[in-house]
Amino acid sequence: MSQAPLVLVDGSSYLYRAFHALPPLTTSKGLPTGAVKGVLNMLKSLRKQYPNSPFAVVFDAKGGTFRDEMYAEYKANRPSMPDDMRLQIEPLHQSVIALGFPLLCVEGVEADDVIGTLARSSAAANRPVVISTGDKDMAQLVDGHITLVNTMTGSAMDIEGVKEKFGVAPEQIIDYLALMGDSSDNIPGVPGIGPKTASGLLVGVNGGLKELYEQLDIVPTLPIRGAKTLPAKLEEHKEMAFLSYQLATIKIDVPLDVGLEDLHLIEPDREKLLELYTLLEFKSWYEEIQRDAKRVELKAVAEAAPVASAVVEAVEAVASVPAEPVYETILDQARFDVWLKKLNEAKLFAFDTETTGIDAQQAQLVGVSFAVQANEAAYIPLTHSYIGVPEQLDRDTVLLALKPLLEDPQKLKVGQHAKFDMNILANCAIGGDPACGITVRGIAFDTMLESYVLNSTATRHDMDSLAKMYLDHDTVSFQDIAGKGAKQLTFDQIPLEQAGPYAAEDADVTLRLHQALYEQLTALPSLASVLTDIEMPLVPVLARIERQGALVDAELLGVQSIELGNKMVALEREAFEIAGEEFNLGSPKQLGAILYEKLGLPVLKKTGKGQASTAEEVLAKLAEDDYPLPKVLMQYRSMSKLKSTYTDRLPEQINPRTGRIHTSYHQAVAATGRLSSSDPNLQNIPVRTAEGRRIRQAFVAPKGYKLLAADYSQIELRIMAHLSKDEGLLNAFRDNLDVHTATAAEVFKVELDEVTSDQRRSAKAINFGLIYGMGAQKLGKDIGVDTKTAKAYIDVYFARYPGVREYMERTRAQASDQGYVETLFGRRLYLPDIHSNRPQERAGAERTAINAPMQGTAADIIKKAMVKVDDWLTASGLDAKVILQVHDELVLEVREDLVAEVSEKIREHMSGAAKLDVPLLVEVGVGNNWDEAH
Repeated sequence: MSQAPLVLVDGSSYLYRAFHALPPLTTSKGLPTGAVKGVLNMLKSLRKQYPNSPFAVVFDAKGGTFRDEMYAEYKANRPSMPDDMRLQIEPLHQSVIALGFPLLCVEGVEADDVIGTLARSSAAANRPVVISTGDKDMAQLVDGHITLVNTMTGSAMDIEGVKEKFGVAPEQIIDYLALMGDSSDNIPGVPGIGPKTASGLLVGVNGGLKELYEQLDIVPTLPIRGAKTLPAKLEEHKEMAFLSYQLATIKIDVPLDVGLEDLHLIEPDREKLLELYTLLEFKSWYEEIQRDAKRVELKAVAEAAPVASAVVEAVEAVASVPAEPVYETILDQARFDVWLKKLNEAKLFAFDTETTGIDAQQAQLVGVSFAVQANEAAYIPLTHSYIGVPEQLDRDTVLLALKPLLEDPQKLKVGQHAKFDMNILANCAIGGDPACGITVRGIAFDTMLESYVLNSTATRHDMDSLAKMYLDHDTVSFQDIAGKGAKQLTFDQIPLEQAGPYAAEDADVTLRLHQALYEQLTALPSLASVLTDIEMPLVPVLARIERQGALVDAELLGVQSIELGNKMVALEREAFEIAGEEFNLGSPKQLGAILYEKLGLPVLKKTGKGQASTAEEVLAKLAEDDYPLPKVLMQYRSMSKLKSTYTDRLPEQINPRTGRIHTSYHQAVAATGRLSSSDPNLQNIPVRTAEGRRIRQAFVAPKGYKLLAADYSQIELRIMAHLSKDEGLLNAFRDNLDVHTATAAEVFKVELDEVTSDQRRSAKAINFGLIYGMGAQKLGKDIGVDTKTAKAYIDVYFARYPGVREYMERTRAQASDQGYVETLFGRRLYLPDIHSNRPQERAGAERTAINAPMQGTAADIIKKAMVKVDDWLTASGLDAKVILQVHDELVLEVREDLVAEVSEKIREHMSGAAKLDVPLLVEVGVGNNWDEAH
């Protein structure tokens, strides 16, 4: 049997990362606890994963280290530790020790050095080592015995993993860091050398820093951008490079008072943990310890007196909250009646449906599950149909009994992705009548949305991911019981022995997730408001839009497919002419040979295997540089995508029951709060090309109706005006000026009536480009000027609109300080890369920080507008329905004689969805198809 590895945990790294990446959590007395909970969750997970391993959890000690003496500026640029993080250090240390983990803090060195020393000494004794860290510096320790794991992301890195991630071997990582520096630790490196150049240099000389400086003469010949200027740069900063090497080197010879034999796990100190969990208000963990203690007590009593009445009383005392899950599959009326009574008496219950598929408009209901308290749930199978299936309760009888309960808005319910269950039950056709379904009301909570609102970027928001992250629970996966691939069973074919516990677990975990997540949300009232005032009211609205669907002209799409196919053939011929030979346009290998070997185009990017890339972003860049073949290829790919995704696919997606297309809207995908859609994805139909607009022509109104498109005009710029309080922007919108013309007049120093169409186009690029973080180089390309001119335009823009620059600087600072930004309504977007030591990642996070409050606020406004419009349509009873939502636009199907009335009311409700310092302008168009309505 292989030896259990030594597990070394970089506690300081995880504390820092948990603080910035996870949602803040505070006690009722204001004590911050989120980072403590995040790190302890991770440690508990590691203990389960490595039950027989020795452990050490290592933290930085207070005070300076030998590196501060070596270089006074070491870590000097780091902001001081936030008070909310500092307050969590001591309770975290105490909790780690109480859980039974050895904890190490060694003065004068960093946690990395302690870990490095333990790792190397263990590896020297041929014992495997797992270092749990998120710090890339540790990659220098990786060897045949030492592996890195990032427990927060689940990723692992061995020797090959280091090479793949950094482009160099583990033994070159110190040299790599010495060249590129590390901004988070203020290790200087060589100015102007980034990750790609550093790895290129080390690979090119096949060695480290010493070998590089011995072979500076070959550097200009290496395939590295700017290689000719590198020798002088390296020579100039040689002393700093070698100092950086020393700073980046992890010590592996720290004198320690402990050895491997001292690093064993011990039994948790339950009394101390109860004291700490009371202080930190970790209610579920506190209750878990109490239940464990009660079970131990019961076992002891039972062993002493197996039939004693005390045992019976004790068992009854804990029976109300089962320590282990108790799941029931209901097959008789008496048990169903018991559960129906439980559900009617519950203040809140979780429910879930099991179905034959994942298309909510076509899947059939197989069964329903419920939970009224943690660890106790039931599944009611209705239509399982395999050979030998036990007799089930009558489907329609059960649904008719559940219908009043599920339709009662006062009976509060919680689901996981409840919109799907709502649509399934609405389409369940009781008694075979399509009009007789269950209109679920009273969905008070949705755990998918609770997680999403709490932190949209912390994890995926499916049940399995949430259970692992927030409950440290591994759920039974669908593949575990249904199999994989072509032989995968539908749920009605799965035996009840497996289906029952699986389905009941869904309801149980949903309830337990709600208890865990809502506790965190209530500690942050602004986020709780986003959930209850924006996201939850939208769920039934989206469910109705999905069920309504949109009418499409399949015949017109067929004609468009033929036309796109003809254009693709013509483009293919043009590509052959440019290349001078025929080749497979879809083959990266053949395309690479034509582009780079035959035509000699510059290689902008390589694949992980070192091949010249033919990815879309590379072709787009080459096309921008006026290379003819990449231009043709981009056109060809665009036509191909339209054909395969829309004109060929849309007719296949028409629902045979309704004759319409039913897209699915997703509330918990885009980090900023925007909705996305799939099957089909309506967000990505291009509107800047004639071919894209023609696809919109296939979305048509039925006879006697019109399509009405209502679109917010320049909403993100209006939000920018509101957030920045810039008087120039505010006045332009208040005076109902064309903001692009107004900007053009300011930037080009002309009167409003003298602005040309080209100047307005350039101003539009500036207005939108800056809020998306566009730099001078990209702006120059977009508007056809050199970088210097573009920068001058940007400087003039900020001089005319100083409030915008102040907003951007303020937002960057806030993001860096608190790790997140907020929308006008309190939605948060966490930015895990805002403190990245990779300049490119950090710059990307800063751009996101600037744009997210605008994009997120726009998303919040359209969601609030959808709820207002739906409320009005429901109350009015008018023959008008929302059929699509795309970006900042709502599309309605309206009876012809009601168009004027609905247009007026839509403008009113959408423009009144939020109160800004500038008016919200809504443009309404009407037509026989979606394109015509613009």
